[in-house]
Amino acid sequence: AADGRAYSNPSPYFLHFDHHEIEEGPMGHMVEGRHLRPLLQQRLQSAANISYHAGLSVSEMAISDTHAQLILDTQEIITTRLVIGADGRQSQTAQRAGIKRTGWRYGQTSLVCALSHDTPHQGIACQYFMPPGPLAILPLKGNRSSIVWTESDANAATIMAMDDKDYLAVLQPRIGDYLGKIELAGALYSYPLDLTIAQNYVAPRMALVGDAAHGVHPIAGQGLNLGLRDIAALSEVLSDARLRGEDFSSLAVLLRYQEWRRFDTTALALATDAVNKLFSNDNTLLRTLRNLGMGAINRMPTLRRSFIREAAGLTGELPRLMQ
Repeated sequence: AADGRAYSNPSPYFLHFDHHEIEEGPMGHMVEGRHLRPLLQQRLQSAANISYHAGLSVSEMAISDTHAQLILDTQEIITTRLVIGADGRQSQTAQRAGIKRTGWRYGQTSLVCALSHDTPHQGIACQYFMPPGPLAILPLKGNRSSIVWTESDANAATIMAMDDKDYLAVLQPRIGDYLGKIELAGALYSYPLDLTIAQNYVAPRMALVGDAAHGVHPIAGQGLNLGLRDIAALSEVLSDARLRGEDFSSLAVLLRYQEWRRFDTTALALATDAVNKLFSNDNTLLRTLRNLGMGAINRMPTLRRSFIREAAGLTGELPRLMQ
């Protein structure tokens, strides 16, 4: 990770994280959504105790003291003891439960694409902190990489209107030539960046997980990881409550999940917000301070290892499913 700008070499002050510095192995694995989603759907459809409904939406949700009732757009009624909302930053589940959100727009847009390239990436992820926002180059299988490129909203709109040739011409000087010749290896897409946190993660007979509970800046690449931690923590809370003979979907039980997860997710959300504001600018004084800071951390093995463990999701109170 280093400061960067178009048509310039990366800063000599950088952070280098090597997974050999910790015992647990690689910091993480890059899995493409186009591979992950079909596998998850396959597992859902093959599970004997899961009823899988695709392409439907919820028209109404009603909560009572003992259960929740969902009315689908087909007028089918589903009665359950607990509703788990995993429906994204604009969560209809949260809205129907009257849960408000706190947050703000960043005025930034992430441009996402996959590249094929001549030179192997050696399984190394790179991140350049450019003045408009971070540019992440994430290794995929073979000579392919995923690009998450953050620009101002106005610049992003202009870039997305370009043809493939012009798009690559603008991207190339930002990532440099260490990957050799680059070509697009898939569709381009973009999404606006914001911070959005639900004021409560639970309500009677209802719990939120993932982006439905907290949407954070992608600068640390932790969005999916946070959601997986939510699911693992909620599963543990529900399982333990059921073993104790408690009403596992009661508000008292669900509040244990909220207490467990809210500090972790809010702390990371605020940390990524601060890092984005510190690095997404071209202020000379701030650039000097952050370069000196990264250079200093890179020379402190103990501190550097703590950052590696944090990035790998190995800190804090980990649910059993994440250990």
